[in-house]
Amino acid sequence: MREAIKKASDKNTENYKEVLFEGYAPHGIAILVETATDNNNRTVANVRSYFNKNNGNLGTSGSVEFMFDRTCNFRIPAEGIDVEKIELEFIDFGVEEVFEDEDGILLYAPFENFGAIQKELENRSLDILCSGFERIPQITKQLSTDQQEDVIKLIEKIEEDEDVQNVYHALGIQEEA
Repeated sequence: MREAIKKASDKNTENYKEVLFEGYAPHGIAILVETATDNNNRTVANVRSYFNKNNGNLGTSGSVEFMFDRTCNFRIPAEGIDVEKIELEFIDFGVEEVFEDEDGILLYAPFENFGAIQKELENRSLDILCSGFERIPQITKQLSTDQQEDVIKLIEKIEEDEDVQNVYHALGIQEEA
């Protein structure tokens, strides 16, 4: 659980609002920062300073958000469920991808389909182990190891802020061979 959520739950949450920041890390990597804050001036100043001190640029609203697809996801238990059947049946509810892993079955869809999918899972008495939202970059950019370190340094600094909920980026991380 992120510090801001804990902090918000300890106080009156009515004063908190969600704010989205957009910008570029070094080497042209798009970054989205989701925050929950009770003091927008403090959060803006903090996020701006992280970008400035790490050779990035805080952008204006809409400057990079269009580069990310906003998605929703659900995880359901895999036991006794045919993955291909679920995939075919849930296409009509907007599900675009279905994966099975050791923790269950994951269903991915555009953000706006969240309610319809949740309702259908409940109608079928399928347990929802967890659900959430993500912003997935449409295109990622590969960098050299040194350049990656520059970007990761900024991302880590932003993630340390108590108001930050999520950081999404378009950095393509190369897997070690």
